[in-house]
Amino acid sequence: MGKLRFFILVVLFASVGCRQPLHTAPSKRETNSFKSGEGALLLTRFKSLEDLKKVIQIQYGVTVPFSTGALTPQPYVRLTHSCGEREVTSILKTGVNESDFLRARNGNVWDKILLLLKSPFAVWNKRDLMIIESLGRKRPPLFGKGDVAFFDVAAAMVYNISDDDVKSMSSEDFSEKGYLNTFNHITAQAIMTSIFSEEVADFVADVHERNRLPELITGTFNEDELTDVENGPVDNYIDLINNEWGQELGKILRIKFGISHHSIWTPQLLADYLNEVQSYYSWSFQIAFKPFRATDEIVIQLASKINIVLVDVPEIKKS
Repeated sequence: MGKLRFFILVVLFASVGCRQPLHTAPSKRETNSFKSGEGALLLTRFKSLEDLKKVIQIQYGVTVPFSTGALTPQPYVRLTHSCGEREVTSILKTGVNESDFLRARNGNVWDKILLLLKSPFAVWNKRDLMIIESLGRKRPPLFGKGDVAFFDVAAAMVYNISDDDVKSMSSEDFSEKGYLNTFNHITAQAIMTSIFSEEVADFVADVHERNRLPELITGTFNEDELTDVENGPVDNYIDLINNEWGQELGKILRIKFGISHHSIWTPQLLADYLNEVQSYYSWSFQIAFKPFRATDEIVIQLASKINIVLVDVPEIKKS
Protein backbone atom coordinates (compact mmCIF):
# COMPACT_ATOMS: atom_id res chain seq x y z
CA MET A 1 0.00 0.00 0.00
CA GLY A 2 1.48 3.37 -1.02
CA LYS A 3 2.27 6.03 1.57
CA LEU A 4 -0.35 8.42 0.21
CA ARG A 5 -3.09 5.79 0.25
CA PHE A 6 -2.28 4.76 3.80
CA PHE A 7 -2.22 8.39 4.95
CA ILE A 8 -5.70 8.86 3.51
CA LEU A 9 -6.88 5.76 5.38
CA VAL A 10 -5.53 7.13 8.62
CA VAL A 11 -7.36 10.40 8.10
CA LEU A 12 -10.61 8.68 7.18
CA PHE A 13 -10.60 6.28 10.11
CA ALA A 14 -9.05 8.76 12.58
CA SER A 15 -8.68 5.74 14.81
CA VAL A 16 -5.41 6.28 16.52
CA GLY A 17 -6.54 9.26 18.59
CA CYS A 18 -5.78 13.00 18.54
CA ARG A 19 -5.34 12.81 14.76
CA GLN A 20 -1.84 11.50 15.40
CA PRO A 21 -0.39 9.74 12.32
CA LEU A 22 1.52 6.52 12.58
CA HIS A 23 5.16 7.12 11.76
CA THR A 24 8.63 5.91 12.53
CA ALA A 25 9.43 6.54 16.20
CA PRO A 26 11.53 9.71 16.54
CA SER A 27 15.10 9.58 17.76
CA LYS A 28 14.33 12.29 20.32
CA ARG A 29 11.32 13.60 22.19
CA GLU A 30 9.10 15.56 19.84
CA THR A 31 7.07 18.62 20.77
CA ASN A 32 3.70 19.54 19.32
CA SER A 33 0.27 20.74 20.40
CA PHE A 34 -0.89 17.32 21.61
CA LYS A 35 -1.09 16.81 25.35
CA SER A 36 1.03 14.04 26.79
CA GLY A 37 -1.03 10.97 27.53
CA GLU A 38 -3.92 11.67 25.18
CA GLY A 39 -5.23 8.50 23.61
CA ALA A 40 -3.38 5.97 25.72
CA LEU A 41 -3.66 6.47 29.49
CA LEU A 42 -1.05 5.92 32.19
CA LEU A 43 -2.13 4.95 35.72
CA THR A 44 0.68 6.88 37.37
CA ARG A 45 -0.89 10.13 36.15
CA PHE A 46 -4.01 9.63 38.30
CA LYS A 47 -4.33 9.67 42.08
CA SER A 48 -8.04 8.99 42.57
CA LEU A 49 -11.28 8.05 40.80
CA GLU A 50 -12.35 11.70 40.89
CA ASP A 51 -9.10 12.59 39.17
CA LEU A 52 -9.81 10.03 36.44
CA LYS A 53 -13.34 11.37 35.95
CA LYS A 54 -11.81 14.63 34.73
CA VAL A 55 -10.51 12.70 31.71
CA ILE A 56 -13.10 9.99 31.03
CA GLN A 57 -16.88 9.93 31.38
CA ILE A 58 -18.28 7.18 33.59
CA GLN A 59 -21.97 6.29 33.37
CA TYR A 60 -23.73 3.50 35.26
CA GLY A 61 -27.04 2.11 34.06
CA VAL A 62 -29.33 -0.88 33.64
CA THR A 63 -30.34 -2.47 30.34
CA VAL A 64 -33.97 -2.88 29.31
CA PRO A 65 -35.12 -6.54 29.47
CA PHE A 66 -34.89 -8.37 26.11
CA SER A 67 -33.09 -5.43 24.47
CA THR A 68 -29.75 -7.27 24.68
CA GLY A 69 -31.09 -10.81 24.74
CA ALA A 70 -31.26 -10.95 28.53
CA LEU A 71 -34.55 -11.80 30.24
CA THR A 72 -33.92 -9.48 33.17
CA PRO A 73 -32.39 -6.00 33.52
CA GLN A 74 -28.58 -6.11 33.46
CA PRO A 75 -26.34 -3.46 35.07
CA TYR A 76 -23.56 -1.94 32.97
CA VAL A 77 -20.92 0.76 33.05
CA ARG A 78 -20.15 2.92 30.02
CA LEU A 79 -16.74 4.57 29.80
CA THR A 80 -16.06 7.26 27.21
CA HIS A 81 -12.73 8.86 26.42
CA SER A 82 -12.40 11.65 23.87
CA CYS A 83 -9.15 12.50 22.15
CA GLY A 84 -9.25 15.25 19.57
CA GLU A 85 -12.08 14.39 17.21
CA ARG A 86 -11.92 10.68 18.07
CA GLU A 87 -13.89 9.01 20.86
CA VAL A 88 -13.75 5.49 22.21
CA THR A 89 -16.38 3.81 24.37
CA SER A 90 -16.09 0.75 26.55
CA ILE A 91 -19.25 -0.93 27.87
CA LEU A 92 -18.82 -3.56 30.57
CA LYS A 93 -21.85 -5.69 31.47
CA THR A 94 -22.42 -8.74 33.61
CA GLY A 95 -21.28 -11.93 31.93
CA VAL A 96 -18.77 -14.74 32.02
CA ASN A 97 -15.36 -14.23 33.59
CA GLU A 98 -12.07 -16.12 33.81
CA SER A 99 -13.36 -18.24 36.71
CA ASP A 100 -16.18 -19.57 34.54
CA PHE A 101 -13.65 -20.76 31.95
CA LEU A 102 -11.52 -22.44 34.58
CA ARG A 103 -14.54 -24.29 35.96
CA ALA A 104 -15.51 -25.43 32.46
CA ARG A 105 -11.98 -26.61 31.73
CA ASN A 106 -11.43 -28.45 35.00
CA GLY A 107 -15.01 -29.50 35.79
CA ASN A 108 -17.49 -31.98 34.41
CA VAL A 109 -19.71 -31.89 31.36
CA TRP A 110 -22.34 -29.81 33.14
CA ASP A 111 -19.82 -27.05 33.77
CA LYS A 112 -19.09 -27.00 30.06
CA ILE A 113 -22.80 -26.90 29.20
CA LEU A 114 -23.30 -24.04 31.64
CA LEU A 115 -20.56 -22.04 29.91
CA LEU A 116 -22.23 -22.70 26.56
CA LEU A 117 -25.55 -21.38 27.89
CA LYS A 118 -23.96 -18.34 29.50
CA SER A 119 -21.73 -17.46 26.56
CA PRO A 120 -22.43 -18.93 23.12
CA PHE A 121 -19.87 -16.45 21.77
CA ALA A 122 -17.10 -18.27 23.64
CA VAL A 123 -18.07 -21.57 22.03
CA TRP A 124 -18.42 -20.13 18.52
CA ASN A 125 -14.99 -18.52 18.82
CA LYS A 126 -13.29 -21.32 20.75
CA ARG A 127 -10.43 -21.72 18.30
CA ASP A 128 -9.49 -18.03 18.37
CA LEU A 129 -9.72 -17.90 22.16
CA MET A 130 -7.44 -20.93 22.48
CA ILE A 131 -4.86 -19.27 20.24
CA ILE A 132 -5.02 -16.04 22.24
CA GLU A 133 -4.59 -17.97 25.47
CA SER A 134 -1.35 -19.48 24.16
CA LEU A 135 -0.05 -16.13 22.94
CA GLY A 136 -0.76 -14.66 26.37
CA ARG A 137 1.07 -17.37 28.30
CA LYS A 138 4.59 -18.78 28.32
CA ARG A 139 4.65 -22.50 27.53
CA PRO A 140 8.28 -23.65 27.19
CA PRO A 141 7.36 -27.36 27.16
CA LEU A 142 5.29 -26.74 24.04
CA PHE A 143 7.12 -23.91 22.28
CA GLY A 144 10.66 -24.49 23.51
CA LYS A 145 13.17 -22.64 25.63
CA GLY A 146 12.88 -18.88 25.40
CA ASP A 147 9.12 -18.92 24.77
CA VAL A 148 7.59 -15.43 24.97
CA ALA A 149 4.13 -13.98 25.57
CA PHE A 150 2.40 -10.60 25.21
CA PHE A 151 3.82 -9.43 28.55
CA ASP A 152 7.37 -9.96 27.33
CA VAL A 153 6.71 -7.72 24.34
CA ALA A 154 5.44 -4.97 26.64
CA ALA A 155 8.53 -5.36 28.82
CA ALA A 156 10.74 -5.09 25.73
CA MET A 157 8.97 -1.86 24.77
CA VAL A 158 9.66 -0.40 28.21
CA TYR A 159 13.31 -1.35 27.72
CA ASN A 160 13.22 0.37 24.32
CA ILE A 161 12.31 3.77 25.79
CA SER A 162 15.15 6.14 24.93
CA ASP A 163 17.80 6.80 27.54
CA ASP A 164 17.08 10.54 27.46
CA ASP A 165 13.42 9.98 28.30
CA VAL A 166 14.20 7.42 31.00
CA LYS A 167 16.19 10.07 32.87
CA SER A 168 13.10 12.26 33.25
CA MET A 169 10.71 9.51 34.39
CA SER A 170 9.73 8.55 37.91
CA SER A 171 10.27 5.16 39.47
CA GLU A 172 6.48 4.71 39.49
CA ASP A 173 6.47 4.98 35.68
CA PHE A 174 8.69 1.89 35.59
CA SER A 175 6.65 -0.08 38.10
CA GLU A 176 4.30 -2.89 37.10
CA LYS A 177 1.45 -0.37 36.96
CA GLY A 178 3.34 2.19 34.89
CA TYR A 179 4.22 2.02 31.21
CA LEU A 180 4.48 -1.77 31.40
CA ASN A 181 0.77 -2.18 32.15
CA THR A 182 -0.33 0.32 29.53
CA PHE A 183 1.91 -1.22 26.85
CA ASN A 184 0.74 -4.72 27.79
CA HIS A 185 -2.95 -3.93 27.39
CA ILE A 186 -2.74 -1.85 24.22
CA THR A 187 -0.19 -4.02 22.39
CA ALA A 188 -1.99 -7.29 23.17
CA GLN A 189 -5.36 -5.86 22.16
CA ALA A 190 -3.90 -4.46 18.93
CA ILE A 191 -2.43 -7.83 17.95
CA MET A 192 -5.65 -9.70 18.82
CA THR A 193 -7.71 -7.25 16.78
CA SER A 194 -5.36 -7.37 13.79
CA ILE A 195 -5.31 -11.17 13.63
CA PHE A 196 -8.88 -11.96 14.70
CA SER A 197 -11.44 -9.19 15.21
CA GLU A 198 -12.39 -6.31 17.45
CA GLU A 199 -15.23 -8.42 18.87
CA VAL A 200 -12.92 -11.26 19.94
CA ALA A 201 -10.39 -8.86 21.46
CA ASP A 202 -13.12 -7.01 23.34
CA PHE A 203 -14.54 -10.29 24.67
CA VAL A 204 -11.14 -11.34 26.03
CA ALA A 205 -10.67 -7.96 27.68
CA ASP A 206 -14.08 -7.97 29.37
CA VAL A 207 -13.73 -11.54 30.64
CA HIS A 208 -10.50 -10.50 32.34
CA GLU A 209 -11.81 -7.27 33.88
CA ARG A 210 -15.03 -8.83 35.23
CA ASN A 211 -12.97 -11.36 37.13
CA ARG A 212 -10.80 -8.77 38.83
CA LEU A 213 -13.41 -6.43 40.29
CA PRO A 214 -17.14 -7.17 39.70
CA GLU A 215 -18.07 -3.83 41.30
CA LEU A 216 -16.74 -2.07 38.20
CA ILE A 217 -20.14 -2.65 36.60
CA THR A 218 -22.26 -1.10 39.35
CA GLY A 219 -19.86 1.44 40.85
CA THR A 220 -20.60 0.21 44.39
CA PHE A 221 -17.04 0.43 45.67
CA ASN A 222 -16.06 0.35 49.31
CA GLU A 223 -13.54 2.76 50.79
CA ASP A 224 -10.64 0.33 50.53
CA GLU A 225 -11.29 -0.22 46.81
CA LEU A 226 -11.52 3.52 46.16
CA THR A 227 -8.24 4.25 47.90
CA ASP A 228 -6.42 1.35 46.23
CA VAL A 229 -5.37 3.17 43.08
CA GLU A 230 -3.19 0.35 41.75
CA ASN A 231 -5.82 -2.41 42.04
CA GLY A 232 -9.14 -0.60 42.38
CA PRO A 233 -11.49 1.07 39.90
CA VAL A 234 -8.94 3.63 38.68
CA ASP A 235 -6.57 0.93 37.45
CA ASN A 236 -9.32 -1.20 35.93
CA TYR A 237 -11.16 1.64 34.20
CA ILE A 238 -7.88 2.80 32.66
CA ASP A 239 -7.29 -0.77 31.46
CA LEU A 240 -10.72 -0.80 29.81
CA ILE A 241 -10.07 2.46 27.96
CA ASN A 242 -6.59 1.36 26.90
CA ASN A 243 -8.10 -1.86 25.57
CA GLU A 244 -10.32 0.24 23.31
CA TRP A 245 -7.38 2.28 22.02
CA GLY A 246 -5.53 -0.97 21.37
CA GLN A 247 -8.43 -2.25 19.29
CA GLU A 248 -8.55 0.97 17.26
CA LEU A 249 -4.82 0.72 16.63
CA GLY A 250 -5.17 -2.95 15.69
CA LYS A 251 -7.76 -2.13 13.04
CA ILE A 252 -5.49 0.45 11.44
CA LEU A 253 -2.49 -1.88 11.42
CA ARG A 254 -4.54 -4.77 10.04
CA ILE A 255 -5.30 -2.61 7.01
CA LYS A 256 -1.76 -1.29 6.63
CA PHE A 257 -0.09 -4.71 6.74
CA GLY A 258 -2.94 -6.71 5.18
CA ILE A 259 -3.15 -9.02 8.19
CA SER A 260 -5.60 -11.92 8.45
CA HIS A 261 -5.92 -15.37 10.03
CA HIS A 262 -3.83 -16.70 7.16
CA SER A 263 -0.95 -14.23 7.32
CA ILE A 264 2.56 -15.58 7.67
CA TRP A 265 4.30 -13.57 10.38
CA THR A 266 7.90 -13.13 9.33
CA PRO A 267 10.27 -11.51 11.82
CA GLN A 268 10.38 -8.46 9.56
CA LEU A 269 6.58 -8.12 9.55
CA LEU A 270 6.40 -8.40 13.32
CA ALA A 271 9.26 -5.94 13.83
CA ASP A 272 7.54 -3.43 11.53
CA TYR A 273 4.24 -3.98 13.34
CA LEU A 274 5.72 -3.47 16.81
CA ASN A 275 7.55 -0.35 15.66
CA GLU A 276 4.25 1.12 14.49
CA VAL A 277 2.79 0.40 17.94
CA GLN A 278 5.78 2.14 19.51
CA SER A 279 5.17 5.07 17.18
CA TYR A 280 1.68 5.39 18.64
CA TYR A 281 3.12 5.43 22.17
CA SER A 282 5.68 7.98 21.03
CA TRP A 283 2.93 10.39 20.02
CA SER A 284 0.71 9.59 23.01
CA PHE A 285 3.36 10.12 25.67
CA GLN A 286 5.90 12.25 23.79
CA ILE A 287 8.71 9.78 24.33
CA ALA A 288 11.15 8.14 21.92
CA PHE A 289 11.96 4.47 21.43
CA LYS A 290 14.75 2.30 20.15
CA PRO A 291 13.28 0.25 17.27
CA PHE A 292 12.66 -3.47 17.14
CA ARG A 293 14.68 -5.37 14.55
CA ALA A 294 13.90 -8.55 12.67
CA THR A 295 17.01 -10.09 14.22
CA ASP A 296 15.87 -9.50 17.82
CA GLU A 297 15.39 -12.80 19.64
CA ILE A 298 12.01 -11.78 21.06
CA VAL A 299 10.77 -10.90 17.56
CA ILE A 300 11.96 -14.20 16.11
CA GLN A 301 10.42 -16.19 18.98
CA LEU A 302 7.03 -14.44 18.89
CA ALA A 303 6.75 -14.54 15.10
CA SER A 304 7.42 -18.29 15.17
CA LYS A 305 4.89 -18.80 17.96
CA ILE A 306 2.16 -16.88 16.14
CA ASN A 307 2.66 -18.98 13.03
CA ILE A 308 2.56 -22.21 15.02
CA VAL A 309 -0.64 -21.46 16.93
CA LEU A 310 -2.49 -20.13 13.91
CA VAL A 311 -1.96 -23.47 12.16
CA ASP A 312 -1.83 -26.09 14.91
CA VAL A 313 -4.56 -25.46 17.48
CA PRO A 314 -4.80 -29.16 18.53
CA GLU A 315 -1.28 -28.94 19.93
CA ILE A 316 -2.46 -26.11 22.19
CA LYS A 317 -5.40 -28.13 23.39
CA LYS A 318 -3.23 -31.06 24.45
CA SER A 319 -1.15 -28.83 26.66
